[in-house]
Amino acid sequence: MEKTLYYSLNQFLKEKFGEKVRKIPLDAGFTCPNRDGTKGKGGCIYCDLKGSGTGLGQRLSLKEQIEFFLERFKKRGYQKFIAYFQSFSNTYGPLLKLKETYRIILNYPEIVGLAIGTRPDCIDKEVIKLLKEFQHLGYYLWIELGLQSKHNQTLKLINRGHTFEDFLSAYYLLKEEEIPVVVHIIFGLPKEDREMMLETVETLSELKPEGIKFHALYILEGTPLSELYKAGQVRELSLEEYRSLVGEALSLLPRYTVIHRLTSDPPKEGLLAPLWLLDKNKVLNAITDYMKEKSLYQGKFYKTSS
Repeated sequence: MEKTLYYSLNQFLKEKFGEKVRKIPLDAGFTCPNRDGTKGKGGCIYCDLKGSGTGLGQRLSLKEQIEFFLERFKKRGYQKFIAYFQSFSNTYGPLLKLKETYRIILNYPEIVGLAIGTRPDCIDKEVIKLLKEFQHLGYYLWIELGLQSKHNQTLKLINRGHTFEDFLSAYYLLKEEEIPVVVHIIFGLPKEDREMMLETVETLSELKPEGIKFHALYILEGTPLSELYKAGQVRELSLEEYRSLVGEALSLLPRYTVIHRLTSDPPKEGLLAPLWLLDKNKVLNAITDYMKEKSLYQGKFYKTSS
């Protein structure tokens, strides 16, 4: 592996496929058990009606979404793609519907991989059996599990509707079947201090996930979180705080864990805070500068298991 500050997804995919590979974000029209009444209503307190996705599923079919992004990214020189089912929980639904949804990629030889975003409580043996079918067909597959925090009091506060123990159950099921797992975590969640945030990272470093995504909590107008923010019950992270958290977190992770994301991509419309997230290059540069200033790199303080 090339010596870099961190092991990026772009670097990993280029090593695996021998060229640049582009993810295409898809909205298949799924929902979540903490939205439809199974476990709760309203979803996570920070989530808007798009479910942290594109929202394209409301006006374009899956076929139209795929062809829209293929055309756009082929013009930029990409020839291989990974279909990323992003919005809401994409393993939550009847098994037949899941199978029909995923199988749309069979119509596009340019698509070489499948990434599926979901919740820990939406993984079971039947879902895993379906996922294995795509591995056997030769697709590079990974599952993105939204953990956000290892602290159950935080998960309850943000209305996740699952526990850290639920996450571990899903994680080990996937690992037993050799399905790569990418874990999402959020820095800046209500009532979490720096120590708690880094404790989540330390726990993940022991689990050795194939990938990780870092997000900064952002507040969108119209969400339950926005009401807490306006009432002064939620404090936004500063860029200085966030860059140091990510830099320190990277130093705790194994060198081989792929870093899929370093920061959030909030929509401009309706964003209340933090506004510094709108300048992604500034955030990435701030993280890089901090790591160089502190002589940090991914894995520097990783503690290998005995």
